[in-house]
Amino acid sequence: MQREQLADFLRRRREAIRPAEAGIAAGRRRRTAGLRREEVAMLAGISVDYVVRLEQGRSSQPSVQLLVALGRALRLSDDERDHLFRLAGHQPPPAAGVAGLARAGLIRMLDLLGDTPAMVVSDLGEVLAQNRASLLLIGDHMGLAGYRRYSVYRWFTEPSVRPVHPVEDHDQHSRRLVADLRAAVGRRAGDPVAAGLVERLLADGDDFRRLWEEHEVGVRRADRKTIVHPRVGPILLDCETLVTPDLGQQLLVLTPADAEARERLDLLRVLGVEEFPSARSVTSADR
Repeated sequence: MQREQLADFLRRRREAIRPAEAGIAAGRRRRTAGLRREEVAMLAGISVDYVVRLEQGRSSQPSVQLLVALGRALRLSDDERDHLFRLAGHQPPPAAGVAGLARAGLIRMLDLLGDTPAMVVSDLGEVLAQNRASLLLIGDHMGLAGYRRYSVYRWFTEPSVRPVHPVEDHDQHSRRLVADLRAAVGRRAGDPVAAGLVERLLADGDDFRRLWEEHEVGVRRADRKTIVHPRVGPILLDCETLVTPDLGQQLLVLTPADAEARERLDLLRVLGVEEFPSARSVTSADR
């Protein structure tokens, strides 16, 4: 671990970021053009004291999870993130993103989307990053463990998640999830993670097994769906999907399909964050 170099790099990156880039209002009394330490701590979900110790070269070795959080908070590019890992004494994550890290460019696009719900998702359906509007709409889907990280697994094994879509849409949604997974598994030939996910789903559910045997394949580029929010009711949304060149990650952008949907999204921003305990509950798949 190169403490002095790590401290200098973190300090300079923090000072180089404009508050607006991180979704923070600049305010009139700000003395520095960059982010404050307490703002970095808030964005990364760590203590201000630890940020201070990192920047002063007095900290213990940061964990991989903490480096991931700092990389997101500081809007590091892929090269900068790899440099951060090396300074902290860790190997950089694989370029293909199998370590569960959203690409830096996609993170920046999330910031630019502002009040439009959007998230970065892996090709296996793991949510890697969400903006605040997405959190208000569907809850926090990051940080889940085990097979529950993957939306297709939760959909076919946890009945409590299904009310997020109207009953009449369930069959179509199931087919889309399975077709997406089939395409991802085809690209990931020999990948034990993808193979393990399919094996677990085949063992756990007749519905998944039936659809898997139909061998439908497809990657969603555009879609229209209804999300039923527990506080404001059904919201009709157009879903646009931007896929990275290697097809490993997707940026999903959800826009209101009509005036009523726009009004309900506006209401959500006023109401604030709604808790979704079922998304965070621990099951055997986490262990």
